[in-house]
Amino acid sequence: MTGKTSAPIDRVSMEVTETSTWLRILRAARDTTPIFLILLALLVAIHIQSPAYNLVSIFKNGAPLAILAAGQLFVIVSGEFDLSVGSLITVVVTMSASISKGDPDKTLMVFGVMILLGIAVGLVNGLVVTRLHVPSFVATLGMMLILLGGVNYITGGTPLGDLPSNFRTFGRDEIKNFPVLGTLPNSIIVLIVAGVVMYWLLHRANFGRQIYAVGGNARAADLAGIDVAGVRTLAFIVSALSAVVAGILLGGYAGVSVQVGKGYEFQAISAAFIGGAALTGGRGSVAAAIAGGLTMQALFALLNVLGYPQELRDTVQGVIVIAAVAYASYRFRRAS
Repeated sequence: MTGKTSAPIDRVSMEVTETSTWLRILRAARDTTPIFLILLALLVAIHIQSPAYNLVSIFKNGAPLAILAAGQLFVIVSGEFDLSVGSLITVVVTMSASISKGDPDKTLMVFGVMILLGIAVGLVNGLVVTRLHVPSFVATLGMMLILLGGVNYITGGTPLGDLPSNFRTFGRDEIKNFPVLGTLPNSIIVLIVAGVVMYWLLHRANFGRQIYAVGGNARAADLAGIDVAGVRTLAFIVSALSAVVAGILLGGYAGVSVQVGKGYEFQAISAAFIGGAALTGGRGSVAAAIAGGLTMQALFALLNVLGYPQELRDTVQGVIVIAAVAYASYRFRRAS
């Protein structure tokens, strides 16, 4: 009797599993597809308004924000926020110039120092939040002020030194005579590589599954044996490392400035939210966060094409922040 009944039960179980898998895929598509449609609509609008506009430049200039948004997503999915990434970008650019002083032989050493700095900032953020139980908004706001105060004290408000050419190649140079596109900026290649790595970490690795579990229900994750504090700390480290990469790209084409990272923390959070991340954690997609960053860059490009002043960009960014958070809150209430 047992042998006769087990096969139908197994088939039913398989069908239920396949159905739930397809439901998860459909829900993910429903949550992430709109941002890709919005990005496409903005690109079409830019092309209509200015056919000569180089659309590839949107992806080139938007690569730092897209990478930063994807890194920020790790923290948001875990149920926290990271406001220190913009100031970390400024530190990466200004301190890289101060250390290297334009010497290309020091570039690898500078990269190593900046990576260690990113790990240290992320580690401190994570430990303050998880061990001292300081809300992430307050902890990372404090780190933002520490970094900005430190870089202004060291440089006196005026950047010292210069970035060597092999440092700037990642954000400034491009591959010529590339099929279809004509040119392929190095920053887009960096974006693709960073995106693939972060996609694997969040959506394929066990670390990513633990982040979703922690963000969805930290208490249940703890009871399941997941190191909640460790997972959240690693999420902050990923976010900080994404800021290091974004800083390297921005240093390539934006140059050295104590204002280079200003506002990027809010843009990254906004990009993650308009890409479908949940306000309370536990949900989000790396691809959609990247698309959110590129969408914001495309929107700013459209405003420029339409002739609106640069000052309007801050106003639009503020509207996007409010709209993105409001939409995320609405989705959370509806899901509840």
